[in-house]
Amino acid sequence: MNQNEILRRVDHTVLTPTATWEQVKQACDDGRRLEVASVCIPPRYVKKANDYVGNTLKICTVIGFPNGYSTPEVKVFEAEDAIRDGADEIDMVINQGLAKEGDWEGVLAEIRAVKESCKGRILKVIVEACNFTYDEKIALCRVVSISGADFIKTSTGFASGGATVEDVKLLREHVSPDVRVKAAGGIRTFEQAQAMLEAGADRIGASALVGLI
Repeated sequence: MNQNEILRRVDHTVLTPTATWEQVKQACDDGRRLEVASVCIPPRYVKKANDYVGNTLKICTVIGFPNGYSTPEVKVFEAEDAIRDGADEIDMVINQGLAKEGDWEGVLAEIRAVKESCKGRILKVIVEACNFTYDEKIALCRVVSISGADFIKTSTGFASGGATVEDVKLLREHVSPDVRVKAAGGIRTFEQAQAMLEAGADRIGASALVGLI
């Protein structure tokens, strides 16, 4: 797979707390030029970016980011607000505390509520894999598989670890065939991205790859 083919599977990401509109605008320009899958940007810039790119680029944003411990009602509001502003894709962080307690029904209910609020747009569920045991990750795969979400995503990139080949393989093995896998966090080279795709990832979240072109 060459660099252009990899880039078409990349969510080009600008999510630093200090991200400015000029940085987001540059990401949009680069995203259109290189035909990435989407740009993933802070919620506050979604409307402005959507107005700027029109229908030429998919806009992705994040919900409950990066810690995931806001209430389901807040996450639903965030998702609805982002959709109104023109977001095409939503990446939400699960409530990790509920998962650690084994409250899988609570985790499932939250994901389903956000999915409903997405009004048919793509929903990616960030499980922050580095914080969970092997068995917990398998349980999360089951929950995401029955939730109606479109993707399971490894990481926010803001925790102690990011995507690993091992986690991508585990998620691909244990989610249902209709759920795709997004690898994100710490992917800084095309070789790393290629390894994630070969392990079963369908989408890559990265901020560095575009800068290598």
